[in-house]
Amino acid sequence: MGTRSLSFVRRTPWRLLALAPLLPLLAGCNTVVLKPSGDVAAQQRDLLIESTGLMLLVIIPVMVLTVFFAWKYRESNKNARYEPDWDHSTQLELVVWAGPLLVIIWLGAITWMGTHILDPYRQIARIAPDQPVFSSKPPLQVEVVALDWKWLFIYPQYGVASVNELAAPVDRPIDFNITSSSVMNSFYIPALAGQIYAMPGMVTQLHAVINAPGNYDGFSANYSGAGFSGMQFRFHGQSASDFDQWTQKLKSAGNTLDRDAYKQLEKPSENVPVSYYGSVAPDLYHAIVNLCVDTGKMCQDEMMRIDAKGGLGLEGVNNLVPLTYDKFARRGSVFGPEPSYVASLCERPKNSELSFWNQDTLQLRDMSPLRGAGLPAPGTSPEPTSSLSPL
Repeated sequence: MGTRSLSFVRRTPWRLLALAPLLPLLAGCNTVVLKPSGDVAAQQRDLLIESTGLMLLVIIPVMVLTVFFAWKYRESNKNARYEPDWDHSTQLELVVWAGPLLVIIWLGAITWMGTHILDPYRQIARIAPDQPVFSSKPPLQVEVVALDWKWLFIYPQYGVASVNELAAPVDRPIDFNITSSSVMNSFYIPALAGQIYAMPGMVTQLHAVINAPGNYDGFSANYSGAGFSGMQFRFHGQSASDFDQWTQKLKSAGNTLDRDAYKQLEKPSENVPVSYYGSVAPDLYHAIVNLCVDTGKMCQDEMMRIDAKGGLGLEGVNNLVPLTYDKFARRGSVFGPEPSYVASLCERPKNSELSFWNQDTLQLRDMSPLRGAGLPAPGTSPEPTSSLSPL
């Protein structure tokens, strides 16, 4: 046994040297999460490191003491203290409970503060440590749409848009409004800030700033279908002059992103190259969020306003027209219903001579606590008050 052990020890350094050529491969490791270029991501990094360090204050002593006790009280150590009747120690109880309790209080305090300070919906108060946000420099507004399977970025302040490419000036706050065209996705630029989900029919927000010029990776962090692996883009941190030149390049592209162009762009496609739009329809993002890009389709916010005033009843059930590639509805499946939506509403005639509008002869039922706004009470008209029109 002694000869074998000695031979193994002699061979081990050579085995380690054989692995040396593989060490340069470690240079490809990306540590952007621990070395970000944006102040928000840097604060998140600090919170991660502080939390890990606090937990290690408990974990490391436990691991060390486990090895120590196993070695000290091994069977062969006849000099170890032996007390078979020992069952309690007040001092030991204080150490065991007080240490973890203090760590939990400390960890809870920094987590609570970090959760509020780094709330993605909260406007950032600084662009870097000891550098407050200047009111003379308005935030850059970016409207983000997660499509199948690419990213659309709209710059409402400049009237331009880009696909799979994003840019922002250094040290200028960025206000992202994020939505999705169909399924839930996740917008993530590790060097800038944490990920935030993109969901259809609603807007999520993210506020951040980039502090160093450079080209950074952005991608989807939530699986969304067959083309998910191609949902990557480049984020360019630029000087103010370079950003102005970049927006001018978009304006010179000449393409117009109106509703018809968006409906073509919205169709599923994979590994889409970068493209630019020199002008954007001003109401496009509102229509995307409210699922009413199709002309004549009722917008979601309008539908909610009607619901708040009493609703449309069964007429509004099929008001959302499914996309042409939705499962069951439009993928050639026989299980999907034919799309339909409310095309128009018939209002009560103001100067009607029809007898059924005569309030003197009409006996209204008490519908309390039902309230309507501009709609006749149920049962007061033999004719339907709205009409359905097929797509």
